[in-house]
Amino acid sequence: MTEPIDPTTTLRDLRASIDNIDAALTYLLAERFRCTKQVGRLKAEHGMPASDPSREENQIARLKRLAEDADLDPAFAEKWFNFVVAEVIQHHRIAAAGTEGTDDAAPAE
Repeated sequence: MTEPIDPTTTLRDLRASIDNIDAALTYLLAERFRCTKQVGRLKAEHGMPASDPSREENQIARLKRLAEDADLDPAFAEKWFNFVVAEVIQHHRIAAAGTEGTDDAAPAE
């Protein structure tokens, strides 16, 4: 005979997993933003445009395929990417204008 499942314990365990995933996502996003901040500086130093529509199109297509493989809504993946890219472009423009703020305020490409 199996023991009954305690929903409170299950809920606690699931929430602990969610908390760990949120922490991992936060650190991954921070690393992504560090990389894109370097991209922004490089673009600013060499007079390159802040955005790259061709790359963005390719990235959206790639992320949508990955989302489908991962059983994630591809439209959500595209919304997430567009949100991040909008922040990155804003920071690239700030860097190009020479008014960049502190090192901890950097987004991603």
